[in-house]
Formats: sequence, C-alpha cells, structure tokens
Amino acid sequence: MTTLSLAAAHALVSEALVRCGTRAPAAESVARALVGAEADGLKGHGLSRVASYAAQVRAGKVVGDAAVAVSRPRPGLLAVDAAHGFAYPALDAVVEQLPALVREQGVAAAGIRRSHHCGAAGRPVEALAEAGLVAILLANTPAAMAPWGGSRAVFGTNPLAFACPLPGRAPIVVDLSLSKVARGAIMAARQRGEAIPDGWALDAAGQPTTDAGAALKGTMVPLGDAKGTALALMVELLAAGLTGGRFAGEASSFLDAQGDPPGTGQLVIALAADAFGPGALARFADLAGSIEEQDGARLPGARRLALRAKAEAEGLSVPDALVAEIAAL
Repeated sequence: MTTLSLAAAHALVSEALVRCGTRAPAAESVARALVGAEADGLKGHGLSRVASYAAQVRAGKVVGDAAVAVSRPRPGLLAVDAAHGFAYPALDAVVEQLPALVREQGVAAAGIRRSHHCGAAGRPVEALAEAGLVAILLANTPAAMAPWGGSRAVFGTNPLAFACPLPGRAPIVVDLSLSKVARGAIMAARQRGEAIPDGWALDAAGQPTTDAGAALKGTMVPLGDAKGTALALMVELLAAGLTGGRFAGEASSFLDAQGDPPGTGQLVIALAADAFGPGALARFADLAGSIEEQDGARLPGARRLALRAKAEAEGLSVPDALVAEIAAL
C-alpha cells in the first residue's frame, strides 16, 4: 500500500485526467470529488474510477472540454446542461448558484441533463447544507435493476441523497443507492479480485451470484424488494424524465468506454432552513440529540466524518497497483 496526502492524491488524479484530454478545471472538479469520496471511505466512488473515466475521455464518451451551461427557465429553477462532460462541474455550478435563489424564494431546484456519473451523491447536498439549506439530490444511472417481478433491467441503482444543517456542527447526510448496495462497490470488488456477499446481485440468467464480474453483467437486487423498484421509478421520472436526461434503459454504461455518452440526469431541490419560520435548526438538533443519546445509535454519516478526519490527518492508504495504474495513464 502507498500512503498519499489528500493533496498528492488530488494532483495524481487531476494530472492523469488532463493527460487523457480533460480540460484542467474539469479535471480539478473530478479530482476533488473522487479524492473526497476516497477519504470518506466510499472507495467505489473514489480512485478506482480514474482509469475508466480516463478511457471514456479518450474515447469521446465523456467530453473532456465540455462547457457547462446554466439557464433560468423560471424564477426558482436552474436548467444545467452538462454537455456530455463529467457531472461534477455541473454539480459545482448548482452548489455555487442555487443558494442565492433559495435565499430569495425559500425554495429552488436545479435540473441537470446530458450528464454522467455523479459519484458520492451526498457530497453536493452536504455542501448545500453547509450553506444553511435543506437539500435533496436524485440521480438516475444506466440500467442495472429490473422492475419487481421482471427480468430485464430498466432502472438504474438511482442514488438519492439528503442533507440538513445542524447548528454548530457538520450536517446530517443521508446517501443511499436504491439497490441493496451501490454498483460501485461491486466494481471495486471486481478490481480487487474479491467475491461479493450473497444477496447483492443476480447474474445475466437471473440467478444469485457472488462473482463480481457476473454481477456487473447481470442485475442488482433492489433495496427493500418491490419498494426499492418503486422508488427507482420515482427517481427515473424526476431525475431524467423531468430534466431531459436519458432514462436508464437508454443510457450507456458509466463503467466502460463503449458507446455514446450516457446522457443521464440529476435533480437537486433545496429549501431554506427557515423557509416556514424560525426554529427549524433547533428542532433538527433536538432530533439528532435523541438519536445520539442512545447507546449504539449514530447519525447517518458519522462513520464517514470520522474516516474523513483520519484521511486529512494521516493521508490515504491506496494499493500500489492502483497508484501505478493512475500514474501510467
């Protein structure tokens, strides 16, 4: 294993992406997202993504010099065109511009189209919560889950994330995939040559599998069975149908350089914490306290924050082979 400071990891990723044809500002945005996810322990959305991202830029599946365009179709809305580039610069634009609209009106939303993999979905909503907003992000992804009772994948794993501010401390962040696990976790297991737990995925024949490669060719098991696929349908309609993104079944894979750009979508909705009057922050803190006062209970994201602090102090422990792979791009 190699230990990298966060700054060294950022430079390793951004420089590799620039060498492969990514415009420097976009490479910086991607590096912040991937290194941040790695530091938070979300390795499936971290440095393991660099080689596939780079291959997609070289193939033109991700437009390395894409220019994000933001318009205001209505007073409380941002329409964001990621222009088939990486999703992260488009999400950066949302985080930068949405708070001003929310402060004016109490609520606002941003729809992103012609987008790509949004990585750790909790990071953009966490940034909005740090600006005093309550925020939700919905993202659709390429087809990986069948409807309940069906056999053909028509939904993505379709992450959704939520964050709300707490007075004087880090926000509450909920970040989950609507499959039993995020597809990135299976990709990371395949790269490590490890089996996956039973119950995560089905192979192409619809049979349970612990082989990560077979799982990536098959379908994911939904979180909560039929309830998970109902929520996945909701995300498809909001993140793609509403924004102009491609539905899961129309999108090419995030994992390889084959085909045209995925063109998926994301929807971000944000409200001011005081939108309905004062006192909400104190109420949020009351509920958080009632959870944390119980032995063995913790708020969502507590482990992530602890890992982040450790990474900031001690650096990231990264497999030598992965460091070499990125450096060789």
